[in-house]
Amino acid sequence: MSQNKWLGFSKTALAAAAAMAVVMPAMAQEAKKKADQTEDDGAPRAKEDTVRLGTIVITGEGGKLGTGQMLNEDAGKARSTVTRAAIDKDRATGNPFQALALLPGVSTFNHDATGLFGGGLTVRGFGSDQMGFTVNGVPVNDSGNFAVYPQEYADQENLCTQSISQGSPDVDSPHAGATGGNVSITSCDPEDKRRVRVSQTLGDLNLTRTFVRYDTGRFLNNSAKVFLSYSHTQADKWKGEGEAKKDHIDAAFRWDINPDNTILGSVLYNRAVNNSFYTLSAAQIASNYYTDYSNTFAGHAAPSPGTGVKDPTQSPNYWKLANNPFENAVVSVSGSFKLAEATYLKVQPYLWWGFGNGGWSQLAMSESGFLDSTKGTNTGKKDLNGDGDTLDTVTVARASVTRTSRPGVTTEVNTTLGNHNLRVGVWFERAEHKQTQPIVSIDNAGNPSDIWLQNGRIARPDGSLYQGRDWDTISTAYQAYVNDNWSFDNDNGSLSLGLRAPHVKRDVTNYANETLGVNYNINKSYSELLPQVALRYNLAPAHQVFFSMAKNFRAPANFAFTGSNIAVTNGVASLIREAKPETSVMTDLGYRYQSKSLSLSATLFNSAFKNRQANAYDPIADKSTYQNAGDVNNRGLELEAGTGKFKGFSAYASLTMQKSEIKNDLLIAKATLKNGGKEDVYLPLSGKQFTLTPERIVATSVQYEYGNFYGRLKVKRTGRQAATMINDEWIPTYWMADFDAGYNFGEVSFASNVQLRLNVSNIGNAKYRNLSSGSVTNAQKYNTTLSDGSAYSVASSGVFYYVGAPRFASISLSADF
Repeated sequence: MSQNKWLGFSKTALAAAAAMAVVMPAMAQEAKKKADQTEDDGAPRAKEDTVRLGTIVITGEGGKLGTGQMLNEDAGKARSTVTRAAIDKDRATGNPFQALALLPGVSTFNHDATGLFGGGLTVRGFGSDQMGFTVNGVPVNDSGNFAVYPQEYADQENLCTQSISQGSPDVDSPHAGATGGNVSITSCDPEDKRRVRVSQTLGDLNLTRTFVRYDTGRFLNNSAKVFLSYSHTQADKWKGEGEAKKDHIDAAFRWDINPDNTILGSVLYNRAVNNSFYTLSAAQIASNYYTDYSNTFAGHAAPSPGTGVKDPTQSPNYWKLANNPFENAVVSVSGSFKLAEATYLKVQPYLWWGFGNGGWSQLAMSESGFLDSTKGTNTGKKDLNGDGDTLDTVTVARASVTRTSRPGVTTEVNTTLGNHNLRVGVWFERAEHKQTQPIVSIDNAGNPSDIWLQNGRIARPDGSLYQGRDWDTISTAYQAYVNDNWSFDNDNGSLSLGLRAPHVKRDVTNYANETLGVNYNINKSYSELLPQVALRYNLAPAHQVFFSMAKNFRAPANFAFTGSNIAVTNGVASLIREAKPETSVMTDLGYRYQSKSLSLSATLFNSAFKNRQANAYDPIADKSTYQNAGDVNNRGLELEAGTGKFKGFSAYASLTMQKSEIKNDLLIAKATLKNGGKEDVYLPLSGKQFTLTPERIVATSVQYEYGNFYGRLKVKRTGRQAATMINDEWIPTYWMADFDAGYNFGEVSFASNVQLRLNVSNIGNAKYRNLSSGSVTNAQKYNTTLSDGSAYSVASSGVFYYVGAPRFASISLSADF
């Protein structure tokens, strides 16, 4: 970013901060007429969970501030939380990306209004795969590439808080891939009284959802309670053919052994079968916004013995060959036990398990293109269409299958010594990540033999299974951490000093497959010391300032040791270039005004992001490899405000203003000069805006309640975003507005708490788009001149988008028995 541009942005940000400084006292004076500002009794506040690690709980009622979108905070860094009061008003099918959408720093996109198909999220320019995600304290990012799948984790009805730390993970965060902060999702405890809750949702696109939850109430001398819930949800895609089906089970228990010893546990199971949405270029969107996968299958060529025939190709692929079936479970137990006076042991073992596939394709498979393991070449022959020869090219279905088993445990001892709270802990996990790519046959109607790719897999001539990839990754991670939280000046001040020391070992084995026909194993370890400091001080009972600085770390993904990153010489494989871990230094400086009537927060932030990992040209190997592609800086201002209820009205608003800057040009090729010499060619990225980092995000929620009725309007404006690193294509600014309303009928016959809810998404029927990948370099051909005067062109990269879903409405009826 040029100095003039940065100065312009700085003036704007400071002007906004100054406006807040002027307006806040006036607003505070108005609020003081209604409440004593020396106290915030009744205002919801975030408190650290006394049992689960890395989670928070709420004191007070979450609905009493900012429509449930905000809590009063004492953290020494930026943190925002959505409470159950807001979640309960959302569409029951929703996912965490939708729930977090209004919070400062957050830019989100969902493939449809139901939330069943997932979506994308960035925070201060960091993608969801650079954020650490935990559910009930369990890390749920993909252990291989750190991806997040928000539609999988929990039913919204069972969640109490969804919070985000913009910038830096907590010191006890069990993550090896979080350079941008962390998101914590926490289930509610079982109810104290026995209850059966039933909810039915119906909506557009044949949406139907049935949810049933049973709470035992307290038993075992009032020390224990349990809940179990089940839901089935399905809906059609909003464009093209296909649907989503989801079956989900949540279960949890709480056992208060005595006031000093507690055990919590939860099991979250999900099984979903989705069809995918087709991504489009900007030109395709302009031509037909609703373009999707093909409705018809191109079919197979008639077999002709002794003659080589080729099946017809088609683009886009057939919709039945764009699947994403997956099932997973998150199991955890958390215990807090008193060891001595003011000394507690916290233990949390867990297991994350998953199996499924995605990335389907219609592969034109040559009958003479199978791996011959004796030669390491694709010269094996097999008759696929049954015509007696091996001369044909037959269309088969191929997809990437992943099986993950990820056990782990976090253990912490914390004690209070005077004004110091000391925490010392260790996190350990061992994840096995098996990734294969089998093929199955397709019948004449376009149906694969098995969408789970377990039955009907096609074998090689030697009887082993075809595999487009065959990787086994053992990722062993452990982390020691220590934290001292010093309370001073009669608890007005808090200074937190922390240190994390994560260590990650990638043990990647490639078994000979049709892409790379040699066996090899690569072991690489990564470790870092990550200091944190956070200071919070109460200037007055309602006024608070805070400052934090933290270093973050992200190990390379497992695919950095596969594919184009590997060179084979004389049958021996080796890593071309080793990617360094990403690191970031995040700095927050903020002010909060907090009461039960009004809460305001302003945060100036700076992120220094180094060793960004991406595919880039390697001049030695003369091809693109996964490596470090330079640094990025992002600076900005986040504002957040929430009100209590006044004559039935309450409101929440957030504003994000940020400027991102790529700091380095990118080596893209090695050109040949007229004299036969070589010259490096760089794309001029330095000073460009980073992708998926809108300069302005404005969001608001206004709610009105009267008796048993409520109505809520949510509006969000997402500013223009760069679609490419070189900034030659942009995502236009777009507005989104949702409306929610509901009425509680109370007791009806033998049912109680009978509620009817209406949810309408995208009420303005806005058309908009978002990137399917944020790492595209250039949409247009880039022309440059070499040192000898000759012209050189860098070919354009394909830029593809998901387009936004149109207006969508649903109603839900729920009751307790």
